[in-house]
Amino acid sequence: MEPSKVVVAVAGLAAIVWVNWYFFLAEGRKAAVAAKVGATGLQQVVIRVEGGYAPSRVRLRAGQPARLVFDRREDSSCSEEVVFPAFGIRRFLPAHQRTGIDLPATAAGAYEFTCGMGMLRGSLVVEDA
Repeated sequence: MEPSKVVVAVAGLAAIVWVNWYFFLAEGRKAAVAAKVGATGLQQVVIRVEGGYAPSRVRLRAGQPARLVFDRREDSSCSEEVVFPAFGIRRFLPAHQRTGIDLPATAAGAYEFTCGMGMLRGSLVVEDA
């Protein structure tokens, strides 16, 4: 095999490994960011949408309603929608705008949210007070 083909094959394999690590393994190690509770008891957090969700893990208190504000800072078609399967929510996120999504008081547990294509991922970690 020619040396140039070996280099291309190794570089391609390295790219595949990196993409899998980035999308499936790296998110699990990030600490969850706690939502701030306002005077009305509504939990709120702003999630920046720019090549992913930041923060990608949000900590909420069980039994209290929450508002997630998605601040979409890009035009990518992948990030134009956010989906919360457990809540039956699918919402369009206009580019370069903030969109609030209200969630009902929720039981403790872990709840996933994704982009419409399932490539961008985030999670809600709902804990008892």
